Amino acid sequence: MNLIQDFPAQPWVGRAGSTLLHFVWQGVLIAAVYALLRRFFAFSAHPRSRYALACTALLLMVAAPMLTWILLRPGGAETVAASFAAPLVSAGSPSIREIPTIAAESARAVPPTFLASVVAVWISGVICFLLRLTSGWMFTIRLRGWASRPAPKEWQSALDSLKSRLALSRPVRLLVSAAAQTPAAIGWLRPVVLVPVGALAGLPADQVEALLLHELAHIRRNDYLVNLVQSVVEAVLFYHPAVWWVSGHIRAEREHCCDDLAIAVTGDALTYARALSEVASAQLQPLRAAVAAAGGSLTDRVARLLGQARPVPPGASGSGIAAAILLAAGTAFVFAQSSPRLQFEAASIKPSTTQGFQMVRPHPGGLSATASLRLLIQNAYTVQPFQIVGTPAWIDGERFQIEAKAAGNVGRPQLFLMLQSLLEDRFQLRVHRETREQPVFALVAAKKGFKLPHPVDGACETPPPDAPPDWAGGRMAPPGQGPAGLPRCGSLRVGLAASGAVIQGGKIAMPELVRVLAMVMGRAVVDRTGYGEPFDVKLEFLPDQATAALPPPPPGSAAAQDSRFPSILTALQEQLGLRLESSRGPVDVIVVDRVERPSAN
Repeated sequence: MNLIQDFPAQPWVGRAGSTLLHFVWQGVLIAAVYALLRRFFAFSAHPRSRYALACTALLLMVAAPMLTWILLRPGGAETVAASFAAPLVSAGSPSIREIPTIAAESARAVPPTFLASVVAVWISGVICFLLRLTSGWMFTIRLRGWASRPAPKEWQSALDSLKSRLALSRPVRLLVSAAAQTPAAIGWLRPVVLVPVGALAGLPADQVEALLLHELAHIRRNDYLVNLVQSVVEAVLFYHPAVWWVSGHIRAEREHCCDDLAIAVTGDALTYARALSEVASAQLQPLRAAVAAAGGSLTDRVARLLGQARPVPPGASGSGIAAAILLAAGTAFVFAQSSPRLQFEAASIKPSTTQGFQMVRPHPGGLSATASLRLLIQNAYTVQPFQIVGTPAWIDGERFQIEAKAAGNVGRPQLFLMLQSLLEDRFQLRVHRETREQPVFALVAAKKGFKLPHPVDGACETPPPDAPPDWAGGRMAPPGQGPAGLPRCGSLRVGLAASGAVIQGGKIAMPELVRVLAMVMGRAVVDRTGYGEPFDVKLEFLPDQATAALPPPPPGSAAAQDSRFPSILTALQEQLGLRLESSRGPVDVIVVDRVERPSAN
């Protein structure tokens, strides 16, 4: 208790608070000078020059608070009373060594309690960002051994040949990973290149080699180490928008440098651009703690390689505009102002005693629902039940009837954003997203191999171009009705009948089957099949305790005793040649921080 009470009186606290506040204007000044130099001297230069300029600006942002800390050495009340609004240094201004004393004499002293609050918030933020960075770094390191295996010898030999062409002498291993979504380089002293399962067989060899060259370029340039140091700087100086702005330029120019190195070896910019387009079409995100081919803006990178016109980059419009933008961003950060939320024009929420089939139905002009709060959260935030954690028991047992009207004929995504606002206002719902390690199912090939039927005509229907953008898949029909008509091509439909359940669809890609299996099983499913071809699905099974989202037939019923359908685990092996293995892995979840029963209408 004494430590907390004495915290504002500690000499280092006032010194640290003043240092943090001085860096607000120092960071803006450095960013403005950087933007000016980038605009007039480095915009048309080689990416290496722009990369070096951005790195220099970030180093100056690291040096500025360190120098300020030294200059604000203990020596009187002026070191604690340094002003937040210290003047910018310009021609004719005092030297930087004079700023602390002048600020103390010309500006109103900052209260020690305020400085202590600034330091406390900063320490909390640094801890959070470092924990985030550490968890991401540990997860990235684990990928080297978890769900990874050595690539085929011929591809390792190809990688070694590419190393020689890139003048890279360090040994580099090539691993195939079921968890990586995009090619990535991991490690500095013992680097490895991870490629997703199926990438080596799913892309033309010349495109795979182009992506591998990009990752080898990262290793040659020691980008993994630079990226790690850069991430630490972002964590320590997290509160200043200018740091993130300059750091974003570093990441973008880093990818441009590696693109140029890869093309210098292959001499084929078109093939390399096609490889990047394949990565972009998958809409995958690179690992934060790794350096990957999906880094930066893939669209801008492809346009640059093809010699097309590029938009003016941030910072090219002059130092005054850049400084104004950064100051506005800092003000928005301090006051945490958010843009207006989408909301329903009118909404009614009533308790419901209905025990039948739950539904959340968007329709032109509004939304109707009879559902538990868990199902409402699922639809509002586009998650599965197992991705919602930290909830009280009543969000599953109690149901609510909702009739909501929207202004105008808005689309489905906007309606669900309005549902988020409704839950926040009427249920006082407060959530945050994070990644947690949870039980998962790994989808693998059965011992006897795949039995995935090739697509045939008539198994699905392609909607006309003017068809309304209805939800294509994942909707379950009420029990006893089963699927009506043919499902849309590429989407699976789940139907319940008296004798069991059916998952059916045509021209299905493996991610769609993984998504629906996760919904039915009530647990995340990770694709480790490496299967990349489309296929038809007609999976018939009897719901049981393993299918958390589907009710099993009552004990003693005709369906339970006489059903010709096996369990879903058996059906997957016998009908599709697939198997689910229990495992653990990272799962994106929504954590409920606060929720209350709804207020009266």
